[in-house]
Amino acid sequence: MTRYNPLEALARTKHTFGEHGGVNMSIEASTTFTVMSAETMPEIFAGHRNASHDGCYLYGRHYNPTVFTLGRELAAMEAMDMGYCTASGMAAISAAILQLCSAGDHVVASNAIYGGTFALLREFLPAKTGITTTFVPPGDLDAVAAAVTPKTKVVFAETLSNPTLVVADIAGLADVAHDSGASLVIDNTFCPLMVTPALHGADVVVHSLTKFINGASDIIGGAICSSADFVNSMMDVQNGALMLLGPTMDARIAFEISMRLPHLGLRMVEHSRRALDLTRRLEELDVPVVYPGLESHPGHALLGGMLNDGFGYGGLFSIDMGTRERADTLMEYLQNRHRFGFMAVSLGYAETLMSCSASSTSSELTEEEQRVAGISPGLVRVSLGYTGSLEQRWEQLLDALRYVGALK
Repeated sequence: MTRYNPLEALARTKHTFGEHGGVNMSIEASTTFTVMSAETMPEIFAGHRNASHDGCYLYGRHYNPTVFTLGRELAAMEAMDMGYCTASGMAAISAAILQLCSAGDHVVASNAIYGGTFALLREFLPAKTGITTTFVPPGDLDAVAAAVTPKTKVVFAETLSNPTLVVADIAGLADVAHDSGASLVIDNTFCPLMVTPALHGADVVVHSLTKFINGASDIIGGAICSSADFVNSMMDVQNGALMLLGPTMDARIAFEISMRLPHLGLRMVEHSRRALDLTRRLEELDVPVVYPGLESHPGHALLGGMLNDGFGYGGLFSIDMGTRERADTLMEYLQNRHRFGFMAVSLGYAETLMSCSASSTSSELTEEEQRVAGISPGLVRVSLGYTGSLEQRWEQLLDALRYVGALK
C-alpha cells in the first residue's frame, strides 16, 4: 500500500507568492480589513462569507491571511481540509476541546499525556465548565470503551505519549469514539510528518508548533487541523472558541514558522536516525531505554503500521535511572561536563534537551498518577538533537552512564 506523502502534499500547497511577486508570502500586519461593499461586512459577521470560502477577512483575531496560509500548509501536511494557528499548543488543545464540549460534557483521555494537558482536563475544565475527564491507558481499548458515557464528546490521546512513548492505536480509538458519537482528538506534536492521524480516523489533530515543526526553540505556537466546517465553527462570532477566547497567532510568527516547514523533513529524518542508532547501542548494553524504533518496544509494530515512509520513529527516547537523584546526576554530567545538551523542558530543538519528567513536565500528576501512567521518578526524557557528530555524542553519553554507574 502506498503511504501518504505529507511532503508532497505540503509542496503542492506551499506555493504562495508575496504581494509583489516575491518568492515568499507576504506578512499581513493589519489588525483590521476593509470591504469594498458595505453589505459584505454583515455577511462576514453572519458567517456567510469568510477567508476559507471567498477570501473575506474581518479582523486579526478572526482570520489573518498570513496565519491562514500557514494553517493551509499544516492542514495539507495532516491530510485535513483546513487548519488554523494559535498562540500556543495549549491554546490549540483548550480551544478544540471547548468547541467540541459544552458544560457538563465528558472526555475520555490517555492517562499518560503532557502535564499541562492533564491539568487542564483534570483540574481546570471541571472547575470552570463542569467538563469532566476519565483517564485510561491509551493502549487499552476495552478500558477506553468502558469509560465512555452518554455525555462523552471527546476521546483524546497523543500519538506518542509524553513522556512514556506509549503508541496510541489511533484507528482503534477512532472506532470507539465514533461508535459513541464522540470526536477523536490527537495531539501529534511528537510525530509531525511521521504519522498522519487523519488517515487512521482522527477528527481533529493538534500540534504544539513550538517543538519539532518550528525547530529552533525560539517561537511559541499551536495549530488545529480538521474539517473546514469545524475550523470555521471555531471562528463563529457568537460561539467560536478561537474568535471569542482570542488565542491569536501573530502574523510575523506565522511567517517565520512557514519558512521552516521546507526543512522539517530533513530535520525529522536526522532526529530519527540518530535516536535509533543511539538507542540500539544502549539496548545492547542493557541500559533501560525506551524508544518506539526498537523492536523490543511494545508499540513498535503498531507505530510502524502507521508511519509514513522515510521519516523514522522520531527523536525522543527515555532512559530510566531509577531515582530522581541519579537522573539529575546524569543530566548535570552530560550538560556541564560534556555540553551534550541542555537540562530544559520542551523538545524538537537542534540541540539535545533533557528533563526528568516526574519532577518537571509531568509534575502536575500526583505520585500515584505518575505510577499508574508508568512515569518513574528517574525517567529522563531525551529529545535528541543533531549537533555534533553521532560518535561524539555516543562517547559522551557512554561516559556519563559510566559515571553514574548505569552500565553493568
